[in-house]
Amino acid sequence: MCGRYRLMKLNLLLHQFPWITGLPFDQPARENIAPTQPVLVISSSRPDAFDLYRWGLIPSWAKDPSVGNRMFNARAETLAQKSVFRTALRQRRCLIPADGFYEWKKHAGRTRSTQMLFTVNGGEPFAFAGLWDAWRRADGAEVRSCALITTTPNVVVQPIHDRMPAIVRPADYRRWVEPGELGNDDAAAILGPYPAEQMQMTAMMPEEPKSLWD
Repeated sequence: MCGRYRLMKLNLLLHQFPWITGLPFDQPARENIAPTQPVLVISSSRPDAFDLYRWGLIPSWAKDPSVGNRMFNARAETLAQKSVFRTALRQRRCLIPADGFYEWKKHAGRTRSTQMLFTVNGGEPFAFAGLWDAWRRADGAEVRSCALITTTPNVVVQPIHDRMPAIVRPADYRRWVEPGELGNDDAAAILGPYPAEQMQMTAMMPEEPKSLWD
């Protein structure tokens, strides 16, 4: 399975995350961000800065970094039960900025699907909820990676797919990345479906069928 999202409106990022003073590196606009690529994050390790992490979580205890190729999504409902995500939920959380994500609408009797773009508040930047970890190569170099959390869909996404990314409300941004532990009940309150009235869906060009956010 794979996921896709975009981050195009870089000029609006500092407005959406006003406690961060600037981008410390050149970050291009990206229309098709995919697992295993570097992604922009705000993490509990450095909640006042943007960083680049690999999309696809590599646990610190992993023997082979390729495990991260499969761990790019984490289901909100089972985070506290799965050992690979339990500690990260308590202590290693991150925000993943975006300004749209994609799903594909299937059509009966057709082999091709229609790409659907989901946006928030007319295309303003927003943030997915994520978890992160740090893994070390044999030479001691650290690799930081993340997984994007998914949740049940709201009424905008549900006709297209039975999962959607967990989008954090702006009022909860700082709470999500604040260093220290976050209780399971507090996390669950943040990770529910985003308010449908603030989201829009737009049909894009048809593409081959893909299944996202599982």
